[in-house]
Amino acid sequence: MILALDTCLTACSAAILDGDRVLAARSEAMPRGHQERLAPMVRELAAEAGVAFKTLTRIGVTVGPGSFTGLRVGIAFAKGLGAALSVPVVGVGTLEAMAFGRTGFVAAAIDARRGQIYLQLFGDGAALTAPDAVTLETAAARIAEVYAGGPATFTGSGAPLLDGILAGAAIETPDGPDPVAIARLAAAAPLRPVRPLYLRAPDAKLPI
Repeated sequence: MILALDTCLTACSAAILDGDRVLAARSEAMPRGHQERLAPMVRELAAEAGVAFKTLTRIGVTVGPGSFTGLRVGIAFAKGLGAALSVPVVGVGTLEAMAFGRTGFVAAAIDARRGQIYLQLFGDGAALTAPDAVTLETAAARIAEVYAGGPATFTGSGAPLLDGILAGAAIETPDGPDPVAIARLAAAAPLRPVRPLYLRAPDAKLPI
């Protein structure tokens, strides 16, 4: 039994899977308020699925890239629940989850502001590049270098910024990754310390 969580972007999402079977899943668009909504959402999903927390065998949580505050909310909650239940917690990349289950060429892109996007490229589900924070010019060059033809999809809040780089590419702008995809990736993820994936320094600075 796997619980999946995501608070990295502009949605608060969770899902509970029993093997391949989806028992409950929910995603609510929200640019803020993840910390207040996450615990109630998880309780609601457990009730909807008719499962007790003690039956969980693994917790998966997105580790970024994404909002600095948001990803810390999800990771802290997952670690706390995992410790309380003595259940392993595994991290899943946000961009990987956004591309999961798609065929063809996929550019998962998050608008990182300041003229940059968080970008990772995939071909038939396999990662072709590592997640990175790049300018739009670098993104265009990287896509041109890696793309080998066939159907293409740009997904994420940064997808519209890439429009026109590949003729005919589908543009999708979900609020965040599908929590079911996170759960499926978490099922196969290696057990290792869960740490946030920061691709650049935070925008907020402490006063000097």
